[in-house]
Amino acid sequence: MELRLLAIRHGATAYSQERRYAGSHDVPLSPEGRRQCSALAQALGPVHAAAIYASPLVRARESAAPVATAQGIEITLESDFREMCFGDWEGLTRDEVERRFPEDYKVWRTAPERFARPGSEPLGAVAERVGRAVAELRATHLGETVILVSHAVVTRLIVLQALGLGPERLWSVDASPAGISEIEYRDDWATVHRVNTIAHLTPWGASEGPPNPPDARSAPGNPGRSSNPLWPRE
Repeated sequence: MELRLLAIRHGATAYSQERRYAGSHDVPLSPEGRRQCSALAQALGPVHAAAIYASPLVRARESAAPVATAQGIEITLESDFREMCFGDWEGLTRDEVERRFPEDYKVWRTAPERFARPGSEPLGAVAERVGRAVAELRATHLGETVILVSHAVVTRLIVLQALGLGPERLWSVDASPAGISEIEYRDDWATVHRVNTIAHLTPWGASEGPPNPPDARSAPGNPGRSSNPLWPRE
């Protein structure tokens, strides 16, 4: 094994529970998020990680803290694992965005690689920096297990890259608050062992609600995409 990576999204925040775009905003964990991360630390107790990395945003740092305490190691902050910036959408709810910017919202939900708003970061640029940071982990932690606490878009991109898929497939995987994805890297290939595991949390990941299954109907002009506005979750 070259590297075993446990990629984890931060716990719930007021923004995630209200379905607001957080992005680069520094939003702390909610009480529910802190409970999720306590459960996360307990679930990861047997892991014995060599290192814990986190995005510098407060919600990721707060989520990593109980895990680091349980593991008895310090947190290393890495800015390349910060969340994607959504520009002028940040602070708005999904409903507000869909109402005020219907065309751009449709692009984000159907072709996220083409998303662009004033002050936003292109998804391709996020994928590039995340890929660079993962490559650095692989070079630094040969034969070791590493825990990474970051964000929804970042976690999705890590899983997609391991599967050989591009950022245009962003909605093919989910990343729930405090969900765990596990990837094993060996030489020039990777195996995804689990994606978005939330069994360590209360049913359905506590207050985030149950995941919405794909609707059998596809969105117009977009075969295979769900017409249910709650799926896939952001």
